[in-house]
Amino acid sequence: MTPVKVTIAVEGLAEPASIHVDRWGIPHLKAGSLDDLFLVQGFNAARDRLWQIDLWRKRGLGLLAADFGPGYLAQDRASRLFLYRGDMTAEWAAYAPDAEAICTAFVAGINAYVALTEREPERLPPEFGLLGTRPARWAPEDVVRIRTHALSRNAVSELQRAYVMGRADARTDLLRKMIEPLRVPEAAPGLDLASLPLEALDAFKLATAAVTFSPERLSASLDQVFAWTKVDDIGEVIRDSAFEGSNNWVVHGSRTATGRPILGSDPHRTHAVPSLRYLVHLSSPEFDAIGTGEAAVPGISLGHNGHSAFALTIFNTDQEDVYVYETAPGDADAYRYGNGFERMRVLQERFAVKGAPDQTLALKFTRHGPVVFENPLKRLALAVRSVWSQPGAAPYLVSLSSMRSKSLGEFREVMRRWGTPSVNQVYADVTGTIGWMPAGYAPVRPNWDGLLPVPGDGRYEWAGMRDQRELPSAVDPARGYCATANEMNLPPDWPHDEKKLGFEFTESSRAVRIHEALDAQDRHSIADACALQTDVLSVPARRLCTILRSMTSDNAEALPALALLRDWDFRLEVDSAAAALFEVWWTKHLKGALFAALAPDPAVRSVLLPGDPEGILQALERPDDRFPPNPRDGRDALLLRTLAAAFSDCAERMGPDPTAWGWGKLHHGFFEHALSGAGGAPQDADVGPLSTGGSASTPMHTGYRASDFRVIAGASVRMAIDVGAWDNSVCINAPGQSGDPRSPHYRDLAPLWAQGRYVPMLYSWPRIDEATQTVLHLVPA
Repeated sequence: MTPVKVTIAVEGLAEPASIHVDRWGIPHLKAGSLDDLFLVQGFNAARDRLWQIDLWRKRGLGLLAADFGPGYLAQDRASRLFLYRGDMTAEWAAYAPDAEAICTAFVAGINAYVALTEREPERLPPEFGLLGTRPARWAPEDVVRIRTHALSRNAVSELQRAYVMGRADARTDLLRKMIEPLRVPEAAPGLDLASLPLEALDAFKLATAAVTFSPERLSASLDQVFAWTKVDDIGEVIRDSAFEGSNNWVVHGSRTATGRPILGSDPHRTHAVPSLRYLVHLSSPEFDAIGTGEAAVPGISLGHNGHSAFALTIFNTDQEDVYVYETAPGDADAYRYGNGFERMRVLQERFAVKGAPDQTLALKFTRHGPVVFENPLKRLALAVRSVWSQPGAAPYLVSLSSMRSKSLGEFREVMRRWGTPSVNQVYADVTGTIGWMPAGYAPVRPNWDGLLPVPGDGRYEWAGMRDQRELPSAVDPARGYCATANEMNLPPDWPHDEKKLGFEFTESSRAVRIHEALDAQDRHSIADACALQTDVLSVPARRLCTILRSMTSDNAEALPALALLRDWDFRLEVDSAAAALFEVWWTKHLKGALFAALAPDPAVRSVLLPGDPEGILQALERPDDRFPPNPRDGRDALLLRTLAAAFSDCAERMGPDPTAWGWGKLHHGFFEHALSGAGGAPQDADVGPLSTGGSASTPMHTGYRASDFRVIAGASVRMAIDVGAWDNSVCINAPGQSGDPRSPHYRDLAPLWAQGRYVPMLYSWPRIDEATQTVLHLVPA
């Protein structure tokens, strides 16, 4: 094919450079120096994702109200509570010696494209015209000061646990979130858990929530500012562990078909259009790497550099704490600390608001962190302490160093500086070495476990951060591979009480299945890696069906349901009737009935949802005195009653003939444009529905919302890397690479993604040239 060639003059570019866009929308950037390379990366990110990255910046810096009005002022205030406000010299030094130079070049590229849109307005994505806004210029520090786009840890879970334990008990709370290894959380002396309201963390959830649009929010007036402080229940921000996670593995050459290591990576996050992550190839004389990161951040965090391949999943180090304060009589800005009262630091910040005068709002901070809730009448305040306040905690930014590592030793040394999010890193290189290591700031809690809120009076203080050299690791393990899926994967002899890293991991279903598959493969291949990333075997289904197989019933509707599940292979395939029955049962009937039986208080039940699969499964596998008249009979009656109800439900949804049922008739991917809720999205901006298999508990993570089975989280990007034979590597992104609805690469990958298919992840320039559709020649302005 003969590529289309376009020449563009770019401000700030020192030498000519180029962007080669292949037939799948993956850009391959070529520049003569690192400075020019990262400038081109910024320019290209704006070219393909300008609406997304502009919104990313404005949300993170608390600048939404200036564009969208008073309905966004509360979210702006919440975001600014968590901005990094420390020493910038230490901040830059934490990432790489040239981190500031890289970010300076990157934002110069973004700004160059913004300037180009001012000269050529037709380049602006349509969202700006629909909302009457303009993209803003960036400063280098904008990239690193924003913390709230990162996955956080258990602050919300701490408060939910306090709520449940204050009204029920710790055993009941395991239905909401399992603790591993199991322990009973203890409330701090003098702290009344039942007195802590759930809305105390609304500001924290709002700070980490996506931006939503509706006619009501866009037209809100100043007197309605604080009507827009709630995060909705379908996952605009997803904090439950059932919907967070990723898979990665690396297989040693002794266990692969080629004799070379193979690395698989599929990071999972909330689905959106455009995708959170962006595949890009960065090539210069000093550095040549391909992989994925986030469009608003320079470099890549997963991929390879022609020598070393690397990928990450979340490792659930507890990086947050909720502090509860007794405020002084008559002075809500002072809180008890030690033997007296200490004053909060109060900042008066100005916020621009569209259609209204500038507003000045107070931001309050204790020695532990931003104040997120106050009740002066009860002399109560809460703050969130997070590693986000530490230098070097901008998410993924240490990748600016790790992506250039050329040995396992160098990579491990860099990981000692990794801040957030806390991760499992897997690594492989052309020497054949493979390895695994967790990384991330880990607060040392000398006298508590981080599972419940604690008083902020000085009795519960961090003793610095744990030396990351103390963390476990593996190099060329005897089993021939390393694999992680956010499960509790600390070694069996890890001293949890002495070195408390965290106790809230993701349930192990995906990890169990991945380990089963890898153990069974003598010669792992790229095709095997793709098949495993799209594997839909449900371990929870297997465990529950094991219970059902020993049961009989006189219920006319339970009998056909039992028969349908009896010979099932536990795979949540698109065309599987048994899969549809199981997931309708699990989501719509079984969990609700179990919670009603084990948690009589409706207020408690509302907090348990959507529930922790491991906690739920253990309650059913090991029935106790909460199932009358006796544990096993009570449990069996509940299972049969809800299974019969689910069978009837499926008949209403899909017709009376089970042979016509299929999980894909209910379960679907749908990438909804942010403006669809406002009724003003660009034409054809939504992508879907796309029938898909799996669930949040299968390696092909497709976590769905209970209301309509729409997939809201999971892998959009997947990669399978052949280490050393790089052009054999494959990848996919969904719904497409571009964020501009007018682009041919806005939605083109979505059908392939839904079918579990991949596209080449080309690295050598001869192969890239064969697949190139468009070449943008960039010349100095």
